[in-house]
Amino acid sequence: MTGTAFSVAPHTNRPPRAVSVAFIGLVVALLCGVGEAITYTAVQLDRPNADIGSLATGLAIRGTIYLVVLAVACQMARGARWARIVLTFGIGVIGLASLIIEPLAATLSAREFSDLFDDLTPSAVITGAFRTAHILAVLVAIPAMYRPSARRYFRSHRA
Repeated sequence: MTGTAFSVAPHTNRPPRAVSVAFIGLVVALLCGVGEAITYTAVQLDRPNADIGSLATGLAIRGTIYLVVLAVACQMARGARWARIVLTFGIGVIGLASLIIEPLAATLSAREFSDLFDDLTPSAVITGAFRTAHILAVLVAIPAMYRPSARRYFRSHRA
């Protein structure tokens, strides 16, 4: 029964492993971003002068960005070349820079290495773990989109 809705023939237009790895990496990065946002919000809500309106606005903006990135990542997984380019510059350049600037600035402004650990809290450790995983996921996802098998896959699609 080939050529019907009940066909058991393998789908020949499936994304290669590199594209699947890239997609999974992007989803992991998004989940880490969500985790970091929730951790930040929880810490802020624990303070007596928490600005709930500002926190809600921040979460809404982040949520919108994450949904857009997820939608673009889905398009990338389907072979859309434009999506790969958008993700490369949006996540691989701008997003990565936004994740690295704050820790890099803190590291460069420390007088001694031990100064980096003076105000260490459990929430800072959790945030650091989410951010580290987020960065690593992006560093896996972006190069995976440019593996030879991925390049062939994107070239074979008109999208």
